[in-house]
Amino acid sequence: MSAGTFAPAPGRAARGTVIRRQIKMELLLTARRGEAVVLAMGVPLLVMLGAGLTDVTNVPGDDRLAYVVPGVLALTVMSTAFTGQAITTGYERSYGVLKRLGASPLTRSGLLFAKTSAILGLVLVQLLALALVGLAVGWRPEFGHLLPAVGITVLAVAAYSGLALTMAGLLRPETVTAGATLIYVVMLSVGGIMFAAPDLGVAGWFVLPLAAHAQALRDALGGTAIPGSIWLSLAAWAALGVTAATRFFRWE
Repeated sequence: MSAGTFAPAPGRAARGTVIRRQIKMELLLTARRGEAVVLAMGVPLLVMLGAGLTDVTNVPGDDRLAYVVPGVLALTVMSTAFTGQAITTGYERSYGVLKRLGASPLTRSGLLFAKTSAILGLVLVQLLALALVGLAVGWRPEFGHLLPAVGITVLAVAAYSGLALTMAGLLRPETVTAGATLIYVVMLSVGGIMFAAPDLGVAGWFVLPLAAHAQALRDALGGTAIPGSIWLSLAAWAALGVTAATRFFRWE
């Protein structure tokens, strides 16, 4: 039999190829859970229309949409990158899906990167859809600081996703579901989405990452610079989330 009959020879694919394929798979699985994606946007959309177009809550300033819409965008990021990510991954671990992936060429860091990258792509699509709804109902942002808004959102995704994967890798799925949902409700209540967040000063940005993210988007989309304290707080949360996930995430 001539040389090269069985070429290419079987072997482990390059790390970049493995990660790209896993990102594609994560996006495909997410698309198959369309109802979860819609649900992740459902509550933020109701908040936008309810609090943004009516006087059901008191918000700072005279422009309700300028306050509510950026907060809703931040809430959507948390809903998808933290709550949805934690619950989905927790059950994947419980059902043995992650255990099987652990026997593949995919490394643990590769899985974490692939899941976070897929969530980032999904979040950007969701934010675009919600921003278009906001524009349709009268929101008029300034786009001069759009790049800082995107940068701060990338930090927020890294923070939320890292914390979600840490929870999912350590706790039972039922506990993850209860804990992630509780945190989501608390942040929705005190994160400055429908009304002003508690005045904790600069320390508040480090205590309430959702409030920091929402205020950063209000500043950027309102045409002003994002305070350095907010950049620092979300960078700290991102470092904490990524470090914790890298150290404590388990396949099973």
